[in-house]
Amino acid sequence: MKFAQIGPISSYLPSTVLNNDQLREQYPQWNIDAIEEKTGIFARHIAEKDEFVSDMAVACAEKLFSEHNIDKNSIDYLLLCTQTPDYNLPTTACIVQDRLGLPKRIGALDFNLGCSGYVVGLSLAQGLIAAGIASRILLITSECYTKYIDEEDRSLRTIFGDGATATLIEAGDEPSVGPFVFSCDGSGADLLVALDSGARRGEQCLKPKGRKRWKSQLFMNGPELITFAADNIPGLTRDLLTKSGVSSDDIDYYLLHQATLKMIDDVSFLMSWPKEKVPLYLRDVGNTVSCTIPLLIEHMRNNGTMTPGKQSLLVGFGVGLSASMCVWKETFNKEN
Repeated sequence: MKFAQIGPISSYLPSTVLNNDQLREQYPQWNIDAIEEKTGIFARHIAEKDEFVSDMAVACAEKLFSEHNIDKNSIDYLLLCTQTPDYNLPTTACIVQDRLGLPKRIGALDFNLGCSGYVVGLSLAQGLIAAGIASRILLITSECYTKYIDEEDRSLRTIFGDGATATLIEAGDEPSVGPFVFSCDGSGADLLVALDSGARRGEQCLKPKGRKRWKSQLFMNGPELITFAADNIPGLTRDLLTKSGVSSDDIDYYLLHQATLKMIDDVSFLMSWPKEKVPLYLRDVGNTVSCTIPLLIEHMRNNGTMTPGKQSLLVGFGVGLSASMCVWKETFNKEN
């Protein structure tokens, strides 16, 4: 039996950067200092008007192939996680396959998940490899939430950024990803929703739970999302450690979805996770939804804190409502 291993990761961030100094100048009535202290975010990258999920997906995949000398013809499955696809149909993964020049005899699909999406993508890759269906999988996350955000929306414009990541998932002889645990509560679907973004329109859309203060298509009830994380992560963590036979003493890092500093701090405090084991990477990129965990891993590899043998819990949670967690041991040697 073969097992999924997380290989090289490359990322793409749009060239346009919106920082807090620009927001402070544009909206002097906003308390930017308080927002920055709460979110931990100083800057975020914004996709151009003519730049979309497929464009960012192609850019980060091409970067992955170039940086790590990967033969495109070796890819036998493409998984694309996004909540802001180019179209409801056709599948964006099929568009990306063609633009990248990947083999035509491969599987390619989109899956619509946000904050928990990367961990779910790893579970799909693990299943494909364990079943002998694929051996070299390209897992892409690509998000441009800012397309749904009105420029005067103080709540969302200060949090979300755009970007994409590409991860090579390879078959290996030793397990390094998993086991997995999941949680889903669709009764909270109206806590983070992009209105009028699908077939349901107008009065047929979900009614956001909470006060909608801005014109954005996107609505988020932040406090309720924090409650969901606080209610679910402790039980999921216990289940995962029991399932894996790993103790908390064996965990080097807790790699959380980089939502906001407040959410990360609240969860870490609740779990009594020491701050040195909960790394951050959101100050200059913001909340990039499904891209946050792979961006964090790439950042830690680059600064030398993520090295072979380090063992982590990957923790995704948010929109859906959904949560996903897995154990992961680093096997990729950046020096090779």
